[in-house]
Amino acid sequence: MKEQICTDKAPQPAGPYSQGLRVGNRIYVAGQGPINPQTGRVEATDIAGQTHQVLKNIQTILQEAGASLKDVVKATVHLSDLKYFDEFNKVYMQYFEQPYPVRTTVGSQLNGILVEIDVIAEI
Repeated sequence: MKEQICTDKAPQPAGPYSQGLRVGNRIYVAGQGPINPQTGRVEATDIAGQTHQVLKNIQTILQEAGASLKDVVKATVHLSDLKYFDEFNKVYMQYFEQPYPVRTTVGSQLNGILVEIDVIAEI
């Protein structure tokens, strides 16, 4: 019933988890950080640049499953510091349209990155 989603156009998992799973009409995308899949490194040092990279990584995994950001119904966002919320939101709004996905945003301890996002999409 679970179908693994895997693409070399997005960062490879750093542990025992899948980039994404498709279960029926639902797609779960694992938490994505701001790693550029071409270099394997975090290149952006600011929240805007890192948010763009994270959302591009998510977009790529969704496309591999035949979906898009328009299909996202739920997002969970982890920010290394909630002081980045407004600047993060400006970038986030460029990728999603109304009705926006439901979202939870929390401050989290992140290892050397400013943002991580996971999503659930329904197709």
